[in-house]
Amino acid sequence: MPFEVKEGEPLTERIGVRVTATEKVKLRADADDAGLSVSELVRRRYFGRKIVAHADEKMIRHLNRIGGLLKHVHNESGGTYSAETARALRQVYAFIDQLANRGADQ
Repeated sequence: MPFEVKEGEPLTERIGVRVTATEKVKLRADADDAGLSVSELVRRRYFGRKIVAHADEKMIRHLNRIGGLLKHVHNESGGTYSAETARALRQVYAFIDQLANRGADQ
């Protein structure tokens, strides 16, 4: 019985790969950061799938909240701070985009 099913196909096959002790520690640390198993991390990296660290996901949620608060200030100020809040919103959303796309580069 397979452990998981990926893209409609069960994960039934195993491969063995030898790595150094240092490489193993780094793989485990990277997998922990992303909230993944080492196997899933290796699959995602090899097949070019996105890997987003938990810290990045948490930061994106906080930035979205800040963006919502900035939008509220922007709307409620009646245009008083429109230039400043518009600039801040653009910066927040640019950073969110940067964080979200960073996983694709790994």
